[in-house]
Amino acid sequence: MNQSEKAQAFRALHEGEPFVIPNPPDAGSARVLEALGFRALATTSSGFAFTLGRLDGGATLDDVCAHIALVASVTSLPLSADLENGYGPAPEDAERTILRAAAAGAVGGSIEDYDPEHGLYALSQAADRIAAAHAAAETLDFPFTLTARAENHIRGNPDLDDTIARLQAYERAGADVLFAPGLRSTEEIRTVCENVSKPVNVLSLPGLALDEITGAGAQRVSVGGALTWVAVAAFGDAAEALKRGDVAPLATRLPLKEWLG
Repeated sequence: MNQSEKAQAFRALHEGEPFVIPNPPDAGSARVLEALGFRALATTSSGFAFTLGRLDGGATLDDVCAHIALVASVTSLPLSADLENGYGPAPEDAERTILRAAAAGAVGGSIEDYDPEHGLYALSQAADRIAAAHAAAETLDFPFTLTARAENHIRGNPDLDDTIARLQAYERAGADVLFAPGLRSTEEIRTVCENVSKPVNVLSLPGLALDEITGAGAQRVSVGGALTWVAVAAFGDAAEALKRGDVAPLATRLPLKEWLG
């Protein structure tokens, strides 16, 4: 599919049955996820930063756009991008980031309302940033799916009423999908979904099964950096065993030709 066809397929996923959108940290894992039958992919800021030897937030916009271009080039699946806070506080920063991500090959992307240096943006500023991102997306010749993220619950402010107010403002500003990472119960998920009209993305967390998340109203379920950390944990365990002289974990064999052929 070309980029326009991927964009249309991605938009259609949000109008059908709930779906899982996994987050590969690199091109190889994106190929594996496609081979396993997933229908769309999203980048992960934390997982990608790890591949660069950095902590979450350590990748630049140039880094991320190169990453988008690489992943989009090796898979036929629609790709949405974790665009963090748009790499700057101003509405113009969000606008520029959407256009650059789209030019790199993304058919969707998320903008969050948190600044690593100054904390959560005021609601009016955050909504203006989403409006600017939406305006940028509207200039494209394909339907770019804009996700607006309310970061309260992972930034030390688990105020559900404020989270809902933010998501409602982002919906009015033009967001296509709404996302509040850190919701931890079906009651929280259901309350959010009942108070907005756009599709809701939920970050999968331990303790909630997928059918519980979608049963509470989520249209899309992502995993953030979790797949990356599962792989890194296995790597670390094998390396620790090797340090002790145990080579047994190195006997793992993978169907690479099936996944990457």
